[in-house]
Amino acid sequence: MKFTHYPLLAAVSLASLGALTACSDAKNATAAESSAASATALAADSAETATITTAGNATAASIGGTPATIPADKRADAATITARPQVPILCYHQIRDWRARDSKGAKDYIVPVDQFKAQIKMLADSGYHTILPDQLFAYLTTGAPLPSKPVMLTFDDTDLDQFTVARPTLDKYGFKAVYFIMTVSLGRPNYMSKAQVKQLSDEGNIIGSHTWDHHNVKKYQGQDWVTQIEKPTKQLEEITGKKINYFAYPFGLWNPEAIPELKKRGMDAAFILAEKRDPQDPLYTIRRIIASGYWSPRTLHNSMVNSF
Repeated sequence: MKFTHYPLLAAVSLASLGALTACSDAKNATAAESSAASATALAADSAETATITTAGNATAASIGGTPATIPADKRADAATITARPQVPILCYHQIRDWRARDSKGAKDYIVPVDQFKAQIKMLADSGYHTILPDQLFAYLTTGAPLPSKPVMLTFDDTDLDQFTVARPTLDKYGFKAVYFIMTVSLGRPNYMSKAQVKQLSDEGNIIGSHTWDHHNVKKYQGQDWVTQIEKPTKQLEEITGKKINYFAYPFGLWNPEAIPELKKRGMDAAFILAEKRDPQDPLYTIRRIIASGYWSPRTLHNSMVNSF
């Protein structure tokens, strides 16, 4: 994520926005995903392996339960969770056409509109079914069924084009997604409003937390947990009228010290990027890959197969 339209946030706090130059440094993140994909690939086409049949999108939640309904003593241990085939999870940021001033690195995080539509069409034409975090949680902790060829679509940072472009594109195929909201941006130019976030939630998508202003979790101390996690989560719960229990780390960066803090604040799972998962707490280091603006539909599919 390159924040090419973040001048609007300068008035909020230039110091706090120093971390907002990228969702993970573009070159480093892309290289990390490439190396992690080859180093951690569990099986050829595990998108196929992680198929446990129930039909359609978002239909397994009632079968598998939710974090609130699955007792702790009925959940698998970390080793069992880690051993289950991973479900492909894609991470999108901006959905808009490239501009002359966009850097080469930024274009990894900016997917042109036609390219995005082609990627989503490929998923639909290839028989993929979108799932949501409760389904993934139930699958990982209990082995609950998933639709055939499951995939999770996630969107970070509250960009307006996720509502105006991504939402109608997904609706065309009956797909649902997860939107990780950075609350400092709500209602500002080029970002979603509170009403739009609520609408996404009301329409069956999941709203997750992505901190207040995208500050690196590895640098949190003391009050940072209140500022970056507690207050934004409460705000999102007030907006949606629903519990917020999923979190995406800014830049995909995490440390073991963050996990108990997230648990303490009601998060049932958290999402990184393409790094190796924590074998002790795999639910708090669920892997995603950046859906690059450079990727054709074929390249996207190959990356899904090779990364998961």
